[in-house]
Amino acid sequence: MNKLIDKFILQLKYEKNYSDYTCKNYYEDLIEYNEFLNIENIKYNDINYNLSLNYLIFLNKKNNSKSSISRKLSTLRTFYKYLVKENKVQDNPFLLVSSPKKDKRIPKYINYNDIEEIFNIPDINTELGQRDRLILEILYSSGVRVSELVNIKLTDIDYSKKNILILGKGNKERIVSFGEYALEIINLYVNNGRNILLNGISSEYLIVGKNKKNLTTRRVEQIIDDIIKKTSLKINVTPHMFRHTFATHLLDNGCDLLVVQELLGHESLASTEIYTHVSNEHLRDVYFKCHPRNNRKI
Repeated sequence: MNKLIDKFILQLKYEKNYSDYTCKNYYEDLIEYNEFLNIENIKYNDINYNLSLNYLIFLNKKNNSKSSISRKLSTLRTFYKYLVKENKVQDNPFLLVSSPKKDKRIPKYINYNDIEEIFNIPDINTELGQRDRLILEILYSSGVRVSELVNIKLTDIDYSKKNILILGKGNKERIVSFGEYALEIINLYVNNGRNILLNGISSEYLIVGKNKKNLTTRRVEQIIDDIIKKTSLKINVTPHMFRHTFATHLLDNGCDLLVVQELLGHESLASTEIYTHVSNEHLRDVYFKCHPRNNRKI
């Protein structure tokens, strides 16, 4: 089983071009599954639908969240699809196993005033300040994932159309747009700060660090943490919150839901609809604060 797992992970990495982070998650999910097989004394090729349900019980007893269980089941569907292709098993026992319904969580976002305060922190007179401001501008103006951000190359940017070619999940390409503020800082950084950071070394990536390499997602998280610590904000801000904020602010200002879906790269409209609740809550708050006949004064 371990050898099969290793071959599968290598296929994901080198044939499917999955990120190291994604491959690590797949590997950990499969090692946990192998643990279950050993405990139950079951061979991977003897699993059937009924036995696969026992794995759900196993995961529930370990207090896995619904989203975690859904991900682990997705891993196994993909793994057994690979095993079928390799003629190691006859069919995929996890295809008929339903993932638990996820609890709908309202995405956290940043309000307009806080965005302004955050963006004023990086000192754009320095090379690192230019880069950090660029990170903020692209995350907020385009709604890209942090994993997509760190892989943007100079050749992906179309300055005249103000858009960027993004390679998203599953190697699916999409075009995202950016505004005048982002264009201004991109030009400043590319022509100034980036050259200073690279110090004569060539790189195809837009966002680089002092080590002349493109940044990792973890490093971007650290940069944003450092920026937030310098503000007056008392909230935890992650890179993904800028994606939530991008979608929420677009809907608040009348953008069509289907357009937001396309910009975010969501396959399903249901993934985008979570933002309508946030937007409706915002409209409700505005109504109660502003409508002259909301509060009756006696």
